[in-house]
Amino acid sequence: MAREPSAAVSPPRAAPARGGETGGGPARPPRRPGRRARGWLYVLPALAVYLGFAIWPALNTLRLSLLTWDGILPPAWAGFSNYVKIFRDPALYEAILHSLALIVFFSVIPIGVGLLMTALLMGKVRRGMTFFRVVFFLPQVLPLVAVGITWRWLYSENGAVNQLLDAVGLASITRAWLGDYGLALIALGLIGTWVMSGLCMMLFLAGAQKIDPSLYEAARLDGAGALRQFRHVTVPGVRREITVAGVITTIAALASFDLVFVTTNGGPAGQTNVPGLLVYRLAFNEGDIGGASALAVVLTVIVIAVVSAVRHFTRDEES
Repeated sequence: MAREPSAAVSPPRAAPARGGETGGGPARPPRRPGRRARGWLYVLPALAVYLGFAIWPALNTLRLSLLTWDGILPPAWAGFSNYVKIFRDPALYEAILHSLALIVFFSVIPIGVGLLMTALLMGKVRRGMTFFRVVFFLPQVLPLVAVGITWRWLYSENGAVNQLLDAVGLASITRAWLGDYGLALIALGLIGTWVMSGLCMMLFLAGAQKIDPSLYEAARLDGAGALRQFRHVTVPGVRREITVAGVITTIAALASFDLVFVTTNGGPAGQTNVPGLLVYRLAFNEGDIGGASALAVVLTVIVIAVVSAVRHFTRDEES
């Protein structure tokens, strides 16, 4: 019996052409030098606004932090003396501790509440879903000055909070909450919780809607209940939204000013002082522009450090 001929050897592939193009593939169109220039023309308006209203003020603040200036007389060179004075002031450390405590109320609790509301509202479409979203997101639409004035009245001795406690038989614990030495910071933080919870809920609901429904079906087939589905499917699916919410709410806690200024102005006895309020006082009450700029630079560094830590601990492992 004759031996069958061996299969023909396939010809070697052509070497790829220079620039990553194969011999048989279509050639890439040459880059036109004017395309990059036109792209920069589209970017320039936004870049000019960003440089003029963000980068330049930041650099100018850094320059002013090295000067001694009251805002009227000619400035004088001070070097790092403003920073030395700031770091020797114990009020700075107390204000930083207050801001770190506010992170619990502005960030940690709202994220927990947002996840809880997401678990309750997601799934099957329920009547009134839009109403709930609008109600919980409403504090984000209101100006914080109006929010502060409203809650200052609610927390007053004759406000709605004390009236509600009196109606349920808890008149013995009623007080002027924002004037209480030990509870003023907590009362202020709860306002931040009310403001930020709706934002977190909306972010998490938007992220949960992108999760593949087949993941929930597979979890149900494996015997997972609602709690395990939320823990192992929903929470990993909204990890990026949790990171975004953590960054936004942490910045709001560390850079808080208007809400504190309207409600307590740092009182009682400095128990609600925050760095942003100290910057305002140094600049406009004491006329120390250099010291206020130095404190603003320190606050910026603290915000960047804390936000970087938040992003590190909440980052997506796959990214």
